[in-house]
Amino acid sequence: MDILNLIDRLEELFNESRSVWLTRKVLVNEDRMLDLIDQMRVSIPDEIKKAQQIINQKDRILAQANESANRTISLAQEKSLQMVDRDTIVKSAQVRADEIIAKAKEDVELIKKEADEYAQNTLVNLELKVDRILTEIRNGIRALEVENKDQRKQSENK
Repeated sequence: MDILNLIDRLEELFNESRSVWLTRKVLVNEDRMLDLIDQMRVSIPDEIKKAQQIINQKDRILAQANESANRTISLAQEKSLQMVDRDTIVKSAQVRADEIIAKAKEDVELIKKEADEYAQNTLVNLELKVDRILTEIRNGIRALEVENKDQRKQSENK
């Protein structure tokens, strides 16, 4: 289940909760709250798996780019060897092969840079989501702890 959907459900539970008169506290259905927290714990590893898939995708793209560059280099070298018969043709082929190699290297670097940026942006966004979720969970736990303390004090005062 999507973690953002679970957060929406947690917020909905909070909004549906009854407020305690003359306080900023609410009464929350404990079973539903704990169920949502359990679902969040299960969902977070899914988000991490998605991030790992993105990293794997980046690695695959880099491997493809390297393979393509190697093929291009091999083709350029083969072509230049076939043209060894004439000096001018050889020189021209060497210049072209160098250009192809340089272009292939540029392409590899560009693809690597873009893949790294994409993976980094995705991981940063995931980190922000996980941090936000963790903060919301901690706030919910603190609110419940404060509410429980207040209820105990009220019980002791009676």
